[in-house]
Amino acid sequence: MAISSSSGSFSFAAGEQHFIPEIFSKKLQAKFYKQTVLAEVTNNDYEGEISGQGDKVNIRTVPAVTVADYTGSLTYADVTSSTVELNINKAKSYAFKVDDILKRQADIDYMSAAAEDAANNMKIAIEADVFENALGDFGQSVLNNGETAMTSANILGTIIDAGKNLDVSNIPEDGRFFIVSPTEGALLKQSELRQAYLTGDSTSPLRNGFIGMVDRFKVYVSNNLYTAGSITYGIYGHPKALAYASQFTNTETVRLESSFGDGVRGLAVYGYKTVVPSAIGYVKML
Repeated sequence: MAISSSSGSFSFAAGEQHFIPEIFSKKLQAKFYKQTVLAEVTNNDYEGEISGQGDKVNIRTVPAVTVADYTGSLTYADVTSSTVELNINKAKSYAFKVDDILKRQADIDYMSAAAEDAANNMKIAIEADVFENALGDFGQSVLNNGETAMTSANILGTIIDAGKNLDVSNIPEDGRFFIVSPTEGALLKQSELRQAYLTGDSTSPLRNGFIGMVDRFKVYVSNNLYTAGSITYGIYGHPKALAYASQFTNTETVRLESSFGDGVRGLAVYGYKTVVPSAIGYVKML
């Protein structure tokens, strides 16, 4: 039986599991967010406002109201709110072939396995891009600029210094995060706070990269932090500091002309911007 669509034609035999692009796209999106750290450490309130690359999201900032001494009379100031543009100007894609023979002979849910792999690889690519290229806009002082080697003895002091920096800038305590590499994550587990119950999470300190609470920070482990030479750049701050939005906008199948099989391809668009520089910084971890 042949089916025609805007992206081409494809066929399937009776009883064969066939491809439904919209459902597959939703599956990708769900798997992507189940695995990524970005959803935990960024402000993604604007996710539903994008539909494709080139979109712009206008983020309205909270107006500042001045408090003055009361002298018997009041002066009413105008309340204005500025806007910050979040440009959806980046895109990543994937494309793979589903061979007719392999699809018939496979004893696994081939499409679900492919969705899992596509979502995981997309996560790695986008997360690594954000963690590398957003660093230059962070406003907090660089911690460990002398590039002292991290140890189980000094890593807690570094986290406490990060908390002090945010305190000085009046950054809210609720929601603060600290992202480290697996090496620093292991050092933290070997430190004085290595017992799971001291992290404030007695159920499990190891899920979605989250390893526990230290000095008001939710500490996460990621393999996607930017590394230059022997230095890895850890990130700390508040989720409101970094606006991020992404969407799988196109997922489709085409019948391949050069072989017997279907080509599956997808496109994810995304953008990010540091909107509160004083609420985020990085640590040089050697």
